[in-house]
Amino acid sequence: MTSKATTQREFHRHPALGYATYLLASTLFSLNGTVSKYLLLDGIFWARLSQLRVTLAFVILVVVVAITNRSAFRLPKGEVKGLLIYGILGIATTQSLYFLSIERMPIGVSLLFEFTAPIMVALWFKYAMHEPVRNRVFAALALAMVGLAMVAQVWEGFTLDAIGLAAALGAAVALALYFIEGEKLVAHRDPVSLTMWGFGAAALFWAIVQPWWLFPWEKVTSSITLMDGSGPTVPAWYLMVYMVVFGTVLPFALVLQSLRHLRATQASIVGMTEPVIASLIAFALLGEVMTPIQILGGAIVLGAVIVAETSR
Repeated sequence: MTSKATTQREFHRHPALGYATYLLASTLFSLNGTVSKYLLLDGIFWARLSQLRVTLAFVILVVVVAITNRSAFRLPKGEVKGLLIYGILGIATTQSLYFLSIERMPIGVSLLFEFTAPIMVALWFKYAMHEPVRNRVFAALALAMVGLAMVAQVWEGFTLDAIGLAAALGAAVALALYFIEGEKLVAHRDPVSLTMWGFGAAALFWAIVQPWWLFPWEKVTSSITLMDGSGPTVPAWYLMVYMVVFGTVLPFALVLQSLRHLRATQASIVGMTEPVIASLIAFALLGEVMTPIQILGGAIVLGAVIVAETSR
């Protein structure tokens, strides 16, 4: 019989571990943005890329869970609704709308709008869940948005693609739902199997919407030249493997693991470092130079994260 003390130790939160885990996930997601855009520019449809990502990730996770935790295949009836919401609206919708957005707008600009999600999360906990949220959190969120705007350099012309902008805002809503549902579900299920079931729901959704027998398989065997045409040429499936394993399975599992130690509001704020990291990766791989104002914006974002964490 498990004692109350044992249960409390099992779910004891370690915030420092949660922050480090989420920061690693954010780095992997950042690199995946560039990898995914290479594939989109090669001509694969954004919805098909999302389908490929979630389906192959689901297959990998099924194997992992079968080896490490077969009992996790048991799916209580009470979990089905939450997992469908989490998988279809939280995972499939966030990823597909993000792909549509970065196909039509710069990655940094897309992330600026998508990462309004933490504001939605904070408002949800304050007004829907009636949980105490200090005003300092909202000040930090506002400060972070200023920093993200500086990173994206939106003042250079707000002639954004309407569809891309709508997709980015839709991804923000879905991302907020992902944080909120993920925190609830991870309290009752380990992060790996939760990720598996979430991707399974997303894969089922896409299989119904766009059947696999119509998939453009020629895109898998095409070749892509990296670094704006000046780098090496690699098979597209190389990038697809990265997108699935290191850009999807691993970072999603890390995010869920971090939610064992962080509240959704805290985790989503830390996740706002992703546009900054993505800019650094773009500089290293694509030669995109950050201007002094962008560097200052990145510093403001990181400062906002510190301010938010001291508001607990």
